Amino acid sequence: MQFQILPISLPPSSSSSSSQPPMVLESQPQHVLQLLSSSSSSEDEKNINERTPIIYRASSYSNISSKSSEQRRRKVASETSLHSLSSQSSVREEVEHAEMYFISRLSFKLLRYLGLGYRWITRFFALSCYAVLLMPGFLQVGFYYYTSSQVRRSIVYGDQRRNRLDLYLPKSSDGPKAVVAFVTGGAWVIGYKAWGALLGQQLAERDVIVACIDYRNFPQATIGDMVTDASQGISFVCNNIAEYGGDPNRIYVMGQSAGAHIAACALLEQAIKESGEGESTSWSVSQIKAYFGLSGGYNLCNLVDHFDRRGLYRPIFLSIMEGEESLRRFSPEVRVQEPNMRNIVSLLPPIILFHGTADYSIPSDASKDFTNVLKRVGAQSELILYEGKTHTDLFVQDPMRGGPNDLITDIVAFIYADDSVALAKAAVASLGRRLVPEFMIKLARKISPF
Repeated sequence: MQFQILPISLPPSSSSSSSQPPMVLESQPQHVLQLLSSSSSSEDEKNINERTPIIYRASSYSNISSKSSEQRRRKVASETSLHSLSSQSSVREEVEHAEMYFISRLSFKLLRYLGLGYRWITRFFALSCYAVLLMPGFLQVGFYYYTSSQVRRSIVYGDQRRNRLDLYLPKSSDGPKAVVAFVTGGAWVIGYKAWGALLGQQLAERDVIVACIDYRNFPQATIGDMVTDASQGISFVCNNIAEYGGDPNRIYVMGQSAGAHIAACALLEQAIKESGEGESTSWSVSQIKAYFGLSGGYNLCNLVDHFDRRGLYRPIFLSIMEGEESLRRFSPEVRVQEPNMRNIVSLLPPIILFHGTADYSIPSDASKDFTNVLKRVGAQSELILYEGKTHTDLFVQDPMRGGPNDLITDIVAFIYADDSVALAKAAVASLGRRLVPEFMIKLARKISPF
């Protein structure tokens, strides 16, 4: 950089103008002087520039430079914001891909653990045929799950990999909505949050928010971990659902099959914590309006041999349940009958159980016995049986038929029991269209391994 020595002309003074030499200052860089000197062409403007101190002219350039810098900063900030939104979208896609890879890896690990027993091979083949026959419906539900703006997928609720939940939101936003925190089934082995897509879609059409809670399966985890995950998911719903338009004062917990067992254990464990002294809790059973149990088993001591005959072999089942000595601990029907549980039972919300009479995976007697025990110990309980319905009829086949759905009608009736206007509105909601031809549904029902 080159510098020049320039004179600065000062106004004449009365005494020192003749004797004092002119002052000199070190000039600004050459490109600054060019910018300043090129701004005028008239003789008067040149004279003004000669009489203006160079420091003042440099400050004018500084103002121009600062404006240019500010514009560059704004442009960079805008580009950064767009890049941030793009990054968030790509991160979500990477998380979902990682989940699918992780689940696939666990599936192969499970197959190695189970071995290639005759019952497992035949049931796996039956499951494959069942899925193929209902594939037209599964594809349509999958399209809705991945493309609908009403579905918020893979919301993180905890630190573990499977600590994610999906939210199914109603289209209308006229006031806070009732909420169902749903724990999916899957024999404690193949549970996944997307299994609740049909239920979530149907209830969302009736102005109910559904949160489908994912949890770790065996062999990644055992029953204690599953109950902990479900409890954390329910806690997230209780503490955060208002941000998504839900009413924190109208939260219902629901589970299906193994999920019904896990959710019931989570409620009971939470009630036990609340009854103890000094126990810190992130949610309360008093926040839960009711519990809905669909096709669940609540006394594992009575189901061990039944599951063994169905292909969930005793050694594997006991590994899932953390040993034979833990069966009573994770059997809500057994726990509520203990003498020291009377005060704890009084904390439980109303318990409504749904079961099909033709269920061979978990016999309807499981729900009958649990209802009778709950009533005997003073808890509020109700049982609704569906004549001739199997383990999957209520949850899979009936929704794919379209038209009226007895299970959804009954759930909505409980949720809107005190709101006749909302109940009438839900009654005229879309009944849903048929997703699979009837002959394929009947054939899938016959070969279902459940």
